[in-house]
Amino acid sequence: MFAAESHTSRHYIAIVAMACLCVLLGGPSYAAGAESLIIAGATYYEPGVSGPGWAWTDADHLELNGYAGEAIGAEGDLVLTLTGQNSVTESHAPDADITLCGMEVWGNLTLRGTGTLTATGSQCGIHASQALVVDGCTVDARADGADVTDEAVAGVIAGDMAVRGGGRVVAASTGSGAGVRAYGVYLQDLGLGDGAAGCRLSVDASWLDAAGTDGGVACLGGSLVSARFVTPAGGAFGADGVVNAAGAMAPHVVVEPDAATPPAGETDGDDVPGCGEGKPDGSAGPAAGQPGAGPTTDPTVKPAATSPKTNITIKTTVTKTTVPASSKPKATSTTATTLPKTADSDWIAASVTLFLLGTTLLAAAFRC
Repeated sequence: MFAAESHTSRHYIAIVAMACLCVLLGGPSYAAGAESLIIAGATYYEPGVSGPGWAWTDADHLELNGYAGEAIGAEGDLVLTLTGQNSVTESHAPDADITLCGMEVWGNLTLRGTGTLTATGSQCGIHASQALVVDGCTVDARADGADVTDEAVAGVIAGDMAVRGGGRVVAASTGSGAGVRAYGVYLQDLGLGDGAAGCRLSVDASWLDAAGTDGGVACLGGSLVSARFVTPAGGAFGADGVVNAAGAMAPHVVVEPDAATPPAGETDGDDVPGCGEGKPDGSAGPAAGQPGAGPTTDPTVKPAATSPKTNITIKTTVTKTTVPASSKPKATSTTATTLPKTADSDWIAASVTLFLLGTTLLAAAFRC
């Protein structure tokens, strides 16, 4: 009997030891966050790299400090911390993995920090396939509609959008191509199964200035917390977006905190305070020369014909062409430098500990 119990104990100890060794051999993982990052014309598959004005420190964390360059794209969730003035512009390279947008994230995107970001593109300034959160920073997103037909264009295209923490957002678009519909913010079902919970705008004690010929904000609903509609007068969330007192889509939407006071020389509804500098067109505000003089009655959001031109996936208006596997071996930028990988250092220490533990348990098993 004692021999049987001893054999069972050795069996359990061996199982535990093998489990430890399996974990040890598994190596570090970057499953959380972005699986890849496209920046400055190069594609990266692991964090710990940097270049002029940017550093990808963790799988889900990118830092920009004075970055001014080509489009940024990420496959997966991304938190972007802004310091200083930053700008991204769509890439015009024929073999670019990301086109028509200044920033494109296939997942959730959070913009935060004390800095600013100006994003410009043909179809959208910023695209997030799931939720976009602007937390405390200043964002200017614009689309000019160049060479776009039969598509929706917008400063921001996302599944959901939240502006909080005193964040300031300007979103505007124009477009003259056939079948183009222009919005400031365009939130719609991206086929992610959110249903009625998706396609919503939330503004909490923050600023939003959105302008587009066919609607300032296109969404299925929304909420304002410690904030109010300044433009349009009597604004409200309708079935397809923000509407005016007559129930028509409003081409210009301005939201500000309840107690906000416009800076000297400004009037309500003209600009988002603090967003005057760094605008790509140098105008006084998104409404200048854009939708402000448009018709008061605008069409509701309607599906657009599918176009193979863009690689953005919008269920009813935009299609994405998935980056082919052959594009993966892109060489990284020669200016990139390797940052210390703290995650690897921690893993080495953990690996040594697990190895010693597994060895001890195996020795104990055989002694028994």
